[in-house]
Order: sequence, then C-alpha cells, then structure tokens
Amino acid sequence: MKTMKSYFSGQKRYIFLVTVTGILYNAGVVAGPWFEGRLALCFVNILKGTDRPSRMIRIAVLYVLVILTVQSMRFVKRLYVRKFANNIRLDMRDTLYRSLVHMDRAAMEKEHAGEVMTKAITDVDACAEGMRKFLTEIFDTGVAMAAYLVMLFYYDVRLTVIVMLFPPAAYVIAEKMKRIVTRSTAESRRSAERLAGATLDRVSNAVTYRVYGREADQDKGYEAHLSDYEKKAVRADIWENMMQPIYLVIAMAGTIFVIWLGGKNVLGTGWRVWTIASFTTYLSCYTKLAQKTSHAAKLFNALQKAGVSWKRIRPFMKETPDTPDAGTAEPADLVCDEVSFTYPDEKVSSCPDKKASSCPDDKTKEGTVPESAAEPVYVGLTFEARPGELIGVTGGVASGKSTLGKTFLCEAPYGGSIRYGGAELSDLISPEKEAVVGYMGHDPELFSDTIEENIRLGKEGEILPYIRAVCLDEEIDTFPEKLNTRIGDGGVRLSGGQQARVALARTLFHSRPVMVLDDPFSAVDRPTERKILTNIRAMQKNAIILLISHRLETFGGTDQVIWMEEGHVTVSTHEALLAENKTYRRLCALQSETEPSREEVSHETR
Repeated sequence: MKTMKSYFSGQKRYIFLVTVTGILYNAGVVAGPWFEGRLALCFVNILKGTDRPSRMIRIAVLYVLVILTVQSMRFVKRLYVRKFANNIRLDMRDTLYRSLVHMDRAAMEKEHAGEVMTKAITDVDACAEGMRKFLTEIFDTGVAMAAYLVMLFYYDVRLTVIVMLFPPAAYVIAEKMKRIVTRSTAESRRSAERLAGATLDRVSNAVTYRVYGREADQDKGYEAHLSDYEKKAVRADIWENMMQPIYLVIAMAGTIFVIWLGGKNVLGTGWRVWTIASFTTYLSCYTKLAQKTSHAAKLFNALQKAGVSWKRIRPFMKETPDTPDAGTAEPADLVCDEVSFTYPDEKVSSCPDKKASSCPDDKTKEGTVPESAAEPVYVGLTFEARPGELIGVTGGVASGKSTLGKTFLCEAPYGGSIRYGGAELSDLISPEKEAVVGYMGHDPELFSDTIEENIRLGKEGEILPYIRAVCLDEEIDTFPEKLNTRIGDGGVRLSGGQQARVALARTLFHSRPVMVLDDPFSAVDRPTERKILTNIRAMQKNAIILLISHRLETFGGTDQVIWMEEGHVTVSTHEALLAENKTYRRLCALQSETEPSREEVSHETR
C-alpha cells in the first residue's frame, strides 16, 4: 500500500532542487523591503538637499539586479515544483489504474462508474494539488515568514511581540474551519460521483429512453443531480475561499500598532529610534508577513481537501507488479473434476439437490460449508481432454454455456478442480494462467483502431494466415485501406460477422494450448462455418479447443460434447447424445430439416 510519504520519497531529486532554490528565493525576499527603505530615506534626503539623485539611481539599479536574481530563483523553484506535482499526479493515476485493472471482477462490479471516474480524475488532482501547495508553501510561506520575522525583531523586539499576536489568530480560525471545509468537500465529491454516473447512464442509454418515451423523466432526474452538484460545489467553494479575506484582515490588524508605535520611534519617543528607512522597511516586512499568513491559512484548507480525496482513493493505492508477457505454455492434458460455478457472493456446491448439512464434506475453495440456498449456474463438469481434441459445448437457454467458458479464466472462484499439466489452474499466477488459456467471448471487444492492430495487440508476426483461416481475406481486400482500415469504437464500421471473425483471428494469432471459443461463427453461413472450423483444427493441432455453439450439426466432428441442462452437465459424444438424449436429438433433427435464422436457432437452443 502506497502512502503520502512514499510519493514524496519518490521525488527526492525535485524536492532537493526545490529546497535549494526555495531557500535562496525566500531568504532573498527581505532584500525588497530593505531596498525600499533605503530608497525612501534617499528620496527624503534629496528633498532636504543632503543627498544627490545619482546615489538614488545607484541604489535603484542595485535593487533591480537583486530582485532579478531573487526572481530567477523563484522561476526555477516553481518549475521544479510543477514537475514534482506532475510526476505525483501521473504516479497516482498509474497506481490507481493498475489497481483497477487488477481488481477482482466481482469487486469491480460493485464500484459505481461515476465514483471510479471521480476518484481517477478529481480526487487524484486534489491530492496532487495539495502536495504541490504543501511543498510550495514550506518555502514561500515558512522560510519567507522566518526571514521577515528576523527583520522585524532586528528593528524592534517589543513592537514585534505585540503585532505578532494577530497572525496566529488567522491560523486558529483556519483550524476551526477544518471540519466544515472537510464535510462540504466530501459532500461535493459524492455529488460529483452521482452526477458522473447519471451522465454515463443518460448518454449510454439515450436511444432506449427515447424509444420508450422516458427522456423527459430522465432529463428531470439528471437536472436534479446537476442542481445538487452545483449547490454542493458552490457551498464547498464558498467555505474554502470566503474566509481568505477574513484571514488577511485579521493578520493585517497589526499594522495599526506598526503605524502608531512605529511613528513614535520615528519621532524619537518610542522604544527605538528609527529613520524613515527603518519605518518603511518594518511596515513593508510586516504587511508581506501578514499576506503570507493568509496564504498559510489557505494552505490548511487545501490540505484538508486533499485529505478528503486521499481517504477516498487510499484503498486503491496498492502496488501491482508489471505483468510480464504471458508467452505460451507447453501442450498438456486438461482434467476437470466435479467443477461447478456460482456467481460471486454465493456459495459453491457440488451437491445442490441436498441440504448443506447432508454433505458436510463438500467445501468451497475457501473451506466453508455451502449454504443450501445457493444456486450454482452448473455442477458436475467432469472430463479429460488431450492436446488436439475439439470439445463442443451447448445447451438450452441460460444453461450456463458462456459461464462455463469463462470459468477457465479464473476470474472468480470455482468449485471442484481444473488441472492443466497436473497443476491446479486457479493456483497459477496471472502470467502462467494467461499462458495456458486463450479466450474469445461472444462480445468481440474490438477497439477503435485498424483491423491489423485489433488482431496484433502489439504482437509481432505474420497475421495473413489467420485472416485467411477465418475467411476474412477476400472481404478485407475490398476495403480501400485493407488491413489499415479503421473500424471505429467496438468495430462499428464492420458487420456483426466481420467483427466476430476479426476477434477470432486475434484469438488464433495469440494461440494458447487451451482455446475457449464462445460462438465464434456468428452470422456466417454453414459452408463458411465448416471451412473455418477445418482451418482452426489444422492450425491448432496441439490445442484443446472448447467450442461453444448453438449449431449442433457442427458437433459431428468433435471428440466430446458437453451438454448443459438445468444446471447439470453431461459429457459424452455427439453420437451418444443423439442416441440417449431426447432434447439433443430433437434439436439436431430440427436443425437438419431446415436452416432457420440465427435468432430462431438461438431461441431454441441457447
């Protein structure tokens, strides 16, 4: 878990440069009031006829040179402070994004989209800005105030003790405002989350709301979220900023005593004997110190906001190792023994028809006794497969075919055992699992880039054989830019069948010894389907292929068939299922008599 301290530690070089330039700049700021005092005294003496204008010009030139030097230090300091803040912001976002990417799917689904967006953008920016202001004000406020304070004590100790009673009052008030600022900021963040979520919902479901005449209601709800955010954001901004003038007024109240008691010093009736130069320097130093005091109070409020944001993103600030290239594992046997799956937050049971008390030896992977109320998606998946075998997976509506395919990705715990090459699949580390299982879901998940990049995903090698294998080469040749054709977000510029075959080519190009293909022949005719399947078997001679499909005619060439029905799994052969399973036989006969549309077949079999 990363901490605020670790982020500062990672930027030691910039902190060192900021420290050096910050000390030089802020120690040099006292030169301004001193030169202002010298110039005021010289001007008075010129009016009296006791000094010459040339001396005032020399002082002014020296003043300009000193200020240029001091301001150059300020420029360098601000440059490195900004680099420090940018690195912190990038580091935080990198950590947050990596944490989200590696988050368990069940945990990710619990995260509200608007909340994730707000944490990734607004909260990270608030934390980085708070750290930037902290580093800046250490020098621009802390060192500068110390330098001014030394000057004030040098000119009059007793007067300084009196006037310095006022700046701390501003700090006390700022501290008292902490709870209000923190609460209003937290409310504003939560409102921003709700607004972001409502915006995503309104945009992504705009067509649905329009078709069903719900736009007006949704617009009212969205306006309510927007109005709530505006009120809470304004309230948070008011509490943060309206106190700044008050802080300054309180800190500047000491100028009354500077003018009153400092004037006595000039007249020779005070605690010290001052010249006009001394009075001018003292007054200038105090007013600048008072302004720094108000900045420090503002810093307190910024740190309070950063604290709220850090508390919100801290659970995600976990170090995640870089994922190495998965490579490809060696071909081996796949053995499934009484595998079952239940969606997260439910218990996994291999004896769903019994009470939990009647099967005390049945344990989940966490070692807890399953609850009798648990309803697994499927149970009893037991089979062995060797390299080169093709296994068909099919079943009725909502029978769990896609869920079975995703089980091999180990995104959620499963019951029973899945062993590859003798090793339990769920016990392998991520790169090892990725080296074993290749997966193509029924959603192609294409991104807005070229056809070539959607297949390569950064991998080098020849892709044309895989494009020909999925019978897409002739269609791509008709595109003006061939493989460099940009397909749009989600592959919107391609037909459904083309999208599926691009995804299939990608899966084959990134071959693995266990290939899970979920409905890969979407929207292609039967001859093309048979040709693609023949090509796949020829290219993947050493792979175990799990083919999820509703077209039972395809399974005549499979080595095994997994039939799913009402949560139970039967593993057999196509021929045996035709002989023994009435539903399977009826569906095969129905598909053989006619060639219905994909929607009709889906209604009957999926």
